[in-house]
Amino acid sequence: MGFFSKDIKTLDDLFVHTLRDIYYAEKQIEKALPKMVDKATSPELKAGFEKHLQETKGHVERVEQVFEMHGVKAKAVNCPAIDGILEEADEIAGDIDDKQVLDAALIASAQAVEHYEITRYGTLMAWAKQLGRSDCAAVLAKNLKEEEATDKKLSQLGESKVNMQAAE
Repeated sequence: MGFFSKDIKTLDDLFVHTLRDIYYAEKQIEKALPKMVDKATSPELKAGFEKHLQETKGHVERVEQVFEMHGVKAKAVNCPAIDGILEEADEIAGDIDDKQVLDAALIASAQAVEHYEITRYGTLMAWAKQLGRSDCAAVLAKNLKEEEATDKKLSQLGESKVNMQAAE
């Protein structure tokens, strides 16, 4: 058995553990986004990060709502995956002098974060439904929808403008 799995015996335990994982992740993302806003040079990218910061605050609130609905304490568990994604993003952004290339790197890093969140929310929704908690799944679906929309906007911005500028 893995280090983190010793207290996970049921699907409900796994659901709660993963909910605590995404709660930690959202809180770390909330701390990281202002730095990304500061580093971004593209006005559209800055605005997108600022908007997503506000959405992330809502994601935290919704996850807290799911904890309450499910009757468990809202608390975070360390998530080495999101820590690694955010650490890598910070390291890469610190090494790039060309501002257009920096914006392309920030988009790539933000999408890595989004993809992690998308997988977590999709899984949590499936488990919530399996556990008979369609109410929890409905709340989580709102976060998933916003994460997917952010990922799509990042792709569009990268493909329509930022990547071309970085290649010049």
